[in-house]
Amino acid sequence: MRDTWQDEAENLEWDTAPLIGGRRLLSDAAAGFDLVSPRDGAVLATVADGVASDVDAAVRSARAAFDGGAWSRCAAVERGRTLVRFGDLVEANARELALRISLEMGKPVQDALGVELRAVAQCLRWYGQLADKLSDEAPQATPDALALVTREPAGVVGAVVPWNFPLTMTAWKLGPALVAGNSVVLKPAEQTSVSALRLAELALEAGLPAGVLNVVPGRGDTVGEALGRHPGVDVLTFTGSVGVGRRFLLYSAESNGKRVWPELGGKSASVVLSDADVEAAGRTSAWGAFYNQGQMCSASSRMVVLRDVHDAAVEAAIAQAVAMAPADPLAGDAPSGAVVSERQLERILGFVDRALADGAVLAAGSASRYDIGTGKGSYVAPIVLTGVRPEMEIAQAEVFGPVLSVLAVDSVDEAVAVANGTPFGLGAGLWTRDLSAAHRVSRCLRAGTVWVNCYEEGDMSMPFGGVGDSGFGRDKGAHAVDKYTDVKSTWIELGA
Repeated sequence: MRDTWQDEAENLEWDTAPLIGGRRLLSDAAAGFDLVSPRDGAVLATVADGVASDVDAAVRSARAAFDGGAWSRCAAVERGRTLVRFGDLVEANARELALRISLEMGKPVQDALGVELRAVAQCLRWYGQLADKLSDEAPQATPDALALVTREPAGVVGAVVPWNFPLTMTAWKLGPALVAGNSVVLKPAEQTSVSALRLAELALEAGLPAGVLNVVPGRGDTVGEALGRHPGVDVLTFTGSVGVGRRFLLYSAESNGKRVWPELGGKSASVVLSDADVEAAGRTSAWGAFYNQGQMCSASSRMVVLRDVHDAAVEAAIAQAVAMAPADPLAGDAPSGAVVSERQLERILGFVDRALADGAVLAAGSASRYDIGTGKGSYVAPIVLTGVRPEMEIAQAEVFGPVLSVLAVDSVDEAVAVANGTPFGLGAGLWTRDLSAAHRVSRCLRAGTVWVNCYEEGDMSMPFGGVGDSGFGRDKGAHAVDKYTDVKSTWIELGA
């Protein structure tokens, strides 16, 4: 009997045209680019390769919608209801969206359905429910005056999102930007453009006015740069690599000085102390390194472990690596899927080759591509490297693949120094049964988020972002709304 996911995949239609002003429009681009599925190398569609004029049309549409006031000046409770409906429609169409994500970027379809799309719907509803709870301030003034401090929508927001959690990252940008009353121009990753376009169609169906959300697919060095430099964009929010984040800061400086909120890479450490539940620490640290094929900015790509529990932690990590061997992303029980592209596969294996040349030891996995039995697709088995030293490239650079580097240390102070010894500061894990140590050590870890005796846990109330080369943007939580608003002070003389 044929698999139903495969049947559904064959019946999908792939509309890649930009969505501007509530309509699908032909791009001004002379050509497109192939959307290749890492699952098997099949070409899914030819994506419109957007150009600067497409971006300009989208920004103009967003500005007209903002100035028109149908969204920016409507009651907050109405914006909230629309976002809740948007979340409901995501849930109703989750199976289709999950299938698109899986085919586009290779993650297991059940992860796309049960994790990513659930998070998208939850995020949109969360911000929808926040809408009528946002409030302004009335500071104490003189008896003859009234002072108001209000937050107003910034205007047009440019959002540039990655392919690893394509719709989750999009929802993290759209939720706070839209609930504040802004209009948005979204530039999705090249690899996941069609799922983003489909999401925007659901926003229209939910009642978002035309022009409030526009989507322009295309390459980063064309669409991304045009959006970053456009004088009509008031705020630019970006999740991606350090290099591109710095470029957006430069584009801002060379254009209109727009606010840029970068959420960038990471080289997060999971620190295992001697008194930890070592089995749980080893397995969960490895899971945090391998989940989503290791393609997470917050992946626990380093396990920093006290030497006296090193071997037991490594044994647990190896068991987790074996349990997460890749399989067909459309198989209902695949523990891991494909990495996003052949280029990414070669990049990952290049890091591993250099690490082995530097003296690391391959404890699990292979420094070559993994065959799921089809001879097709871009697959890497989870890799555990031991004998890694802090100065090695593999311990410093973001690999963005299923590679766990294990670093042995002799003291808690050394563990903290090693964990903090990269330019990044996105996340960190800490494993200990000692409550005092949990408080004390977590305060010493240089990271935007610290997970104690867990990894990648949390909910929508917790802001997410980092320090150092991990950027300074924050997604999630009520704090994220501040990024997309301007503070206005109003002083009213009441008279005697």
